[in-house]
Amino acid sequence: MSSLIGIIAAIVVALLSIAPSAQAVPSPHSIESDLTILLHNDLYGNSSVRSEAAIVLSTPQSQAKAQSSCAAIGEKLWAPGSSTRNKDRLQFLRYLEYDPASPRFEFYRIDSGSPDNCHAISPSGEVQSVDCLAYLPALCTQSAPLSSSSSLDSSEKWQTTVSTGKQQITGYRDKLTFRFEGIRYAAQPERFTYSNLYEGSSSISALSFGPKCVQTGCSGSACSEDCLFLNIWTPYLPLDGHAPQTKLRAVMFWIHGGAFTGGTGADPTFDGGNMGSRGDVVMVTINYRLSTLGFLALNDGKTNGNYGLGDIITALDWVRAHIADFGGDPDRITIFGQSAGAASVRALLASPKAIGKYAAAIPMSNLAGSNYATTYSLYYTIPEEVSVAAEPILNATGCLDPATQLKCLRAYDPYNLTSLSAVARYIVVDGTYIVSKELELNNPGPVANVPVLMGFMRDDGGPFIGYPATTNVSQALNAQSFNATSIVSSGDFQVPQGSNGTLNAYNVTTRVATDSEFRCLDQATAYAAATNALFTDLYFYEFNRSYQMHDWDPNAPVCDAPKTSSHSYGDPSLEYFKCHSGELFFVFGTLYRQGLPSRDDLDIPFSQYALDSWTAFARSYDPNPDHDFLAARGYTNTTNMLLRSGRWESVCEDEPMLRQLQAPISLDVGFREIKQCEALGFPLDYYLTS
Repeated sequence: MSSLIGIIAAIVVALLSIAPSAQAVPSPHSIESDLTILLHNDLYGNSSVRSEAAIVLSTPQSQAKAQSSCAAIGEKLWAPGSSTRNKDRLQFLRYLEYDPASPRFEFYRIDSGSPDNCHAISPSGEVQSVDCLAYLPALCTQSAPLSSSSSLDSSEKWQTTVSTGKQQITGYRDKLTFRFEGIRYAAQPERFTYSNLYEGSSSISALSFGPKCVQTGCSGSACSEDCLFLNIWTPYLPLDGHAPQTKLRAVMFWIHGGAFTGGTGADPTFDGGNMGSRGDVVMVTINYRLSTLGFLALNDGKTNGNYGLGDIITALDWVRAHIADFGGDPDRITIFGQSAGAASVRALLASPKAIGKYAAAIPMSNLAGSNYATTYSLYYTIPEEVSVAAEPILNATGCLDPATQLKCLRAYDPYNLTSLSAVARYIVVDGTYIVSKELELNNPGPVANVPVLMGFMRDDGGPFIGYPATTNVSQALNAQSFNATSIVSSGDFQVPQGSNGTLNAYNVTTRVATDSEFRCLDQATAYAAATNALFTDLYFYEFNRSYQMHDWDPNAPVCDAPKTSSHSYGDPSLEYFKCHSGELFFVFGTLYRQGLPSRDDLDIPFSQYALDSWTAFARSYDPNPDHDFLAARGYTNTTNMLLRSGRWESVCEDEPMLRQLQAPISLDVGFREIKQCEALGFPLDYYLTS
């Protein structure tokens, strides 16, 4: 008996020792206030001269309560220190005054430096003495470090818990945002079945990213079939999720690319911290099933493919159900993605299962047209997919008996299945998620009537062709499966007269690849949508400045700015190819976070402008940032670029325009390569006559 009592006592002691640690993780509920991270994020990271940051507690409270609340999150009352003598460095406080979603307070409690006196500061930086018992909102210090792709500190002192549904989800903060990594949105579904929304009841650690979905080149714990996780970055956590909708931030829901065969929502290239912080939005990235595991369809009447697309919609359902508890507005979700992610966005614009679950869309570098690009926008039927992909897979795996082929494929090693020479990577017409062969731009069919921002890189097709081994343009075109005879005879693709013959040939093949696989049908999409008023607004762009991803640089160095004696990292003012994925560092503001150098004085200001345009679209469905927002935040570089560039106009039928995004001035110009697209068989009215 005594031994049993001893065991029980030991258990009680152990539980008591655990309890303080569990209780030590603060939440908006335990602090009795919502939390907002406030700072001037200029994307320069640790090189920024504006390092001030604070955490705003908007619940009015006494001095003693404010001190206790700050201490609960491991901070103390904020003190402006010498910054009061440099009002520019207090510029970030102006947003407290601007924010139309928040109640207007004249003063916020700060540290006075004396236990006998209490001070408060106004959004303009004026400090005055206040009654210590008066109820005022407060500013706490924000001492969490700036994270990077190689340095993340998720230790307990930075952790915060959010209650949502029946779950307690613990994430952490860095200097910029509250981060919640690896949140399950769906339980692992049986292979080749659709995912369902996860509604578990437990305490969840969201301190590290979940595994990638199984893909080529990945094995062990880094990848898994149990991979349906999402990640959230937010500058604002409401008190008990009860914030009025006017205080909730717009949500940006990112769908990664990777040819439907690779990628992850944890890719540091599109870390959401800078976008969430600088743009004042809630960022979400997701994993979805890939390759054969995500897209295989069979002629058995039940294995209908599109499992990866279904995962994306399940993740949308999770976000709509829970994002308000993380400060996001479920009625203001912008879906956006690049490359295969853009193809997913395009598919969601036509999906009856997705329409109504998002408010706006940004497809970036959507593939459409000839060769490799065709199936991203013109979908196979299931019998067509079976012929192209499923039958070779069945032959390679030996799963040939129709009665047992599904069971056989489910038993096949997942890594071997995704590493076969034949894989399924195609969206198909399954009758549920996708009901037509393409986005119906001129015929009756489901199309989401939402604002759209879309476009491409000037030389998007450059990485998708091999660098020629010949100076003969016709041979170079034929080698890439283009019809050299018709292209050359059209006279619309002039050969440059440079001294490097193979580069001249590459120039032509890149132009043809970009036009036939990106530009022509993306411009035709915009033109048809404007003509038929399908979207509430449509903005179009072409990036004419790029920074190629360091870990994906086909045909290097043609997609990189040329290095010179004065620009050791490359001179973007010189001519070079602006290739696929070259916009991602700019849009997400992750150049410095990735440890990459500025090539000139315009790389970071241009990134500020691109990020500000994308997040402005999410907030207001207009890529022209509000001037008052920019002024309150002190975003002078973007303000100056807008003043020089003028207003970005939406696409109209009569004179369709695109914004050529470049530094220091972006310009609205007419749709380009019209004659070339006609020569390639993809005229501007393609979707209106096909």
